[in-house]
Amino acid sequence: QVHLVESGGGLVQAGGSLRLSCAASRRTFSDYAMGWFRQTPGKGLEFLAGTSSSGAYTVYADSVKGRFTISRDNAENTVDLQMNSLKPEDTAVYYCAGDLTNEGLRREPRYWGQGTQVTVSS
Repeated sequence: QVHLVESGGGLVQAGGSLRLSCAASRRTFSDYAMGWFRQTPGKGLEFLAGTSSSGAYTVYADSVKGRFTISRDNAENTVDLQMNSLKPEDTAVYYCAGDLTNEGLRREPRYWGQGTQVTVSS
């Protein structure tokens, strides 16, 4: 079992930045591919970014490529999402997720955080 807790959400003006952080409970955090998703009432759940267990491989959705950066620290059991050039359409609940495989992370992650609200004002 992996317990994930997100932090760092909030209200920011368009063009601003936020950094989300996800802390994992498990000592074998480095075994897990990790990623970030978001959900809005109108668009459903959207994959944003993922990183392999070692952090050597990252992947991004086109909607955030060049603006968001995922990073992980396996010594601290954390995975972060740096969000720059935020837009009002980035407003959503953001979730951290994990799975033992990269494919599982993209399709249906086994572990989820509780979510953190990000609101971007115009």
